Amino acid sequence: MSTIEPFTIEQFYKFLSQQKLMAGQCKKCGKIHLPPRPLCDNCLGQDFKWVTISGKGKLLTYTIIHVAPQQFQELTPYAVGIVEFESGLKIPGIIQGMNQERLKIGMELTLDFGTCSTSSQWPQWTRYCFKP
Repeated sequence: MSTIEPFTIEQFYKFLSQQKLMAGQCKKCGKIHLPPRPLCDNCLGQDFKWVTISGKGKLLTYTIIHVAPQQFQELTPYAVGIVEFESGLKIPGIIQGMNQERLKIGMELTLDFGTCSTSSQWPQWTRYCFKP
């Protein structure tokens, strides 16, 4: 990148809109933060660099949502899981693109941008989901 982008949640979502999963890596201790933050919770460093995170990971845990908030009711029932990426970072997300009975802890999933189904306009930021 030719310019240094701020380490904010807004910039994180801007990268998602460009179909990039980016995290902040502390230049002092090397800890990677996802989503990024302006202060390292390991060494209190404030100097970061953006690093690209692979969107491939394994399912750590999941649940099936049957009673959802209004903005997600059209998806019910749907699966939400926590995926651990190859880098060791973990994030939650909706799991789509497969029969829920086939979900297994440890299965490989890939981050997907822009094809996650929902008719809701909430939230306004770029959506991602996980698919097999």
